[in-house]
Amino acid sequence: MTRRLPVGAELRPGEGVHFRVWAPRRRRVDAVLAGNGGEDAHPLAAEGNGYFSGIVREARAGTRYRYRLDGGESFPDPASRYQPEGPHGPSQVVDPAFAWTDAGWRGPSLAGAVIYELHVGTFTPEGTFAAATAHLDALAELGVTVVEVMPVSEFPGRFGWGYDGVDLFAPTRLYGTPDDFRRFVDRAHALGLGVILDVVYNHLGPDGNYLAQYSDTYFSRRHRTEWGEALNFDDAGCEAVRELITSNARYWASEFHVDGLRLDATQSIFDESPRHILADIHEAVQEGAAGRRTLVVGENEPQDTALLRSHDDGGCALDALWNDDFHHAAKVALTGRDEAYYTDYRGHAQEFVSAAKYGFLYQGQFYRWQQKRRGTPTRGIAPAHFVHFLDNHDQAANSATGRRVHLLTSPARHRAMTALLLLGPQTPMLFQGQEYAASTPFFYFADHRPEIAAMVRQGRGDFLAQFPSVAQPDVRARIADPGDEATFMACKLDPREREANTEALALHRDLLQLRREDATLRRQAADGIDGAVLGDHAFVLRWFSPDGDADRLLVVNLGHALRFSRASEPLLAPPAAMQWQTRWTSEDPRYGGAGTAPLERERRMQGERAAGDASSVPLKPQAIWHIPGECAVLLEPVRTTA
Repeated sequence: MTRRLPVGAELRPGEGVHFRVWAPRRRRVDAVLAGNGGEDAHPLAAEGNGYFSGIVREARAGTRYRYRLDGGESFPDPASRYQPEGPHGPSQVVDPAFAWTDAGWRGPSLAGAVIYELHVGTFTPEGTFAAATAHLDALAELGVTVVEVMPVSEFPGRFGWGYDGVDLFAPTRLYGTPDDFRRFVDRAHALGLGVILDVVYNHLGPDGNYLAQYSDTYFSRRHRTEWGEALNFDDAGCEAVRELITSNARYWASEFHVDGLRLDATQSIFDESPRHILADIHEAVQEGAAGRRTLVVGENEPQDTALLRSHDDGGCALDALWNDDFHHAAKVALTGRDEAYYTDYRGHAQEFVSAAKYGFLYQGQFYRWQQKRRGTPTRGIAPAHFVHFLDNHDQAANSATGRRVHLLTSPARHRAMTALLLLGPQTPMLFQGQEYAASTPFFYFADHRPEIAAMVRQGRGDFLAQFPSVAQPDVRARIADPGDEATFMACKLDPREREANTEALALHRDLLQLRREDATLRRQAADGIDGAVLGDHAFVLRWFSPDGDADRLLVVNLGHALRFSRASEPLLAPPAAMQWQTRWTSEDPRYGGAGTAPLERERRMQGERAAGDASSVPLKPQAIWHIPGECAVLLEPVRTTA
């Protein structure tokens, strides 16, 4: 019988369990089964290529086991499917058979996608897959199309973000069983929601990582990440490492039906091979999905668009990249603060027009904060390939207080920026609780043994010290301790706020409905949008419809009220024989706004009289644009009446 994946423990009906592990450092590997009050060792055969394998008839689903190396210590399986006692405990054989109900699910589409990032441990008070599953209906009703789940691979301790995972194939026991995660995905598909999983292929965590016991070539001798040893994708012995990672990508798509991956910090996935491992990962996801549509999204701080380009063009064919430029410009505009990595942004209107038209703002210009050039050209890449956001796990936590951005600005300005996010042509992403203005903070948290916890605490303080305001001793002393359980508990969403904060929820729901149902906004065509600056903090975006009669004009003013009568910007002109009328406004009282009068108002002005002329002077018509401060208004054309 052919194995599904090249490594790990796989059930063989009627035969037992087939074990296979790559351990070129070792001369002998035994599969040691736990149970019956003792341990039962079974030697695996050396294949001659660094792999050891064999069938153990006594093993079955639920059997716990370790690998004994060279007759000495025993360690968990590097490809363990479940670690019920945590990363230091035994691995467990898992039966992947599951009663899936998603046979008709074809996978999510990038066109029209709305992503929702969530952390299972804090998304609900219970912090489990099962509890999160119960809230998927609300996300579907909101208008979300793709749920992005922060990493779930097994990691040490009682809580954590998941980016220090050490067992890449094992959903963490903290959130439930593997089948609990399968139920989460199956329910999401039943509701029309795709699921993509955040994975970390640039490094492994510092505790519970036993790969080096099996081979000294798992990690690179040439590269190193800021978080630890880089995985070896391009040096001696890299073939089996590449196979491990591509198998992992295929595994999540095939055995858990996830619809793709979000790849963490791809700039630290080092590979100088002729074909980059990221291209292989993308292909493996597609293979695992067996014909379903998939989405592979990358985080890439240098903003390298080669990741999006096709294999034929020398790229990795990823589907989308996070756009930090949009976030950073928005954060400056909303808060007025431009410290640290925000120093190269002004938060002015031009940045938002350019982001809507081109995606990345930095495409090779000099970037002062890094003292080097940053970014690559985006020409020819459609807007949907860029993921825009106002908050995510990193950015909410990168402060002394962990406060979400809506708490750092005025409600009106945040509503206007939310309109830009959710109506813009790029792919929007919401961070858990954003849709109902959650009041809970989001800190960095990780539960490690004391010596590692001390280093993590120090490292977190050092990282945040790049912000001069946070570097002040009185502020730094108040940074939440990542290892304190209270830090973790403070981040748990309060589901009661969803029912209480109806104005924020209505804002997000209505905008997503508008995005979904308006044919012009839905196009997301690269040549279908243009924009113009009206002032430092005011601008317009215009969507062009095929026949011109269904154009849309979004007017955004993040500053004070703006009035002008000289409208020499052609984008302000409605289609021929038509006039603009308000389709939607962020100042709708249902969202907590104060209402919005028509933006363009015609009135008659008193004309001038010659000196000494006492005759009456006819009133002259004049059009005045009055754009309220901290407001976004969507205009649509209507036929003028004769």
